Amino acid sequence: MSENDPKLGGPGNKGTEREFLSGPHSRLREFMFVVRVMKEFIRGFRVLHFVGPCITVFGSARFKEDHPHYDAARVVGARLADMGFTVMTGGGPGIMEAANRGAKEAGGTSIGLNIELPFEQHANPWLDVMVTFEHFFVRKVMLVKYSLGFVVMPGGFGTMDELFEAITLIQTKKIANFPIVLMGTQYYSELVETIRNRMVQEGTISKDDLDLFLVTDSIDEMEEFLRARVVKRFGLKQQLFIPRS
Repeated sequence: MSENDPKLGGPGNKGTEREFLSGPHSRLREFMFVVRVMKEFIRGFRVLHFVGPCITVFGSARFKEDHPHYDAARVVGARLADMGFTVMTGGGPGIMEAANRGAKEAGGTSIGLNIELPFEQHANPWLDVMVTFEHFFVRKVMLVKYSLGFVVMPGGFGTMDELFEAITLIQTKKIANFPIVLMGTQYYSELVETIRNRMVQEGTISKDDLDLFLVTDSIDEMEEFLRARVVKRFGLKQQLFIPRS
């Protein structure tokens, strides 16, 4: 293969995340990558600074409008908006679209942090504000920085990545009392079983780590869990939770 092969991050991919992750490069190229990342962070900070208290909803981009998980995410988005939250997602189709749509239909604010991908990802039409990121790690920082908690719907590798990164940040005390709700007891049953009966028994996590997240199918239970932890952590006024008229 030549250095022009895109798989190796050649000249046709200069400055991209693929190039950066393909190995060490010249100091100038590494520095220029850092500058690109810095500019992406700054742009995100400027756009998201005034979006209000956010809850981020994660889930698969592959569920269509007629899927029960899409309907469930739409209800979640509406309830979060009724609570006074801005609803933030990855900005794409599927679960993300459904949550944004539910928020908009309930009169709330809808935010999308999109990512440039060669497939699947395109911005959904239910966004008040959209920021498109080139780099996954920049986007992930923004999702945690500007969220007061996560609601995790059924999803794939990307959803699991966000879920376990957030749990790790809480476990290692990089963030405190960050509420995480897994919506879908049946979908997540085997994962939760592995966490409870394998990881705890083997000692790779502690029993107390099971309290870092809630697994439920109940919208009301989700609301109670978020209400208690967000108010306690951030000292938000109770008025935040007055339903929208």
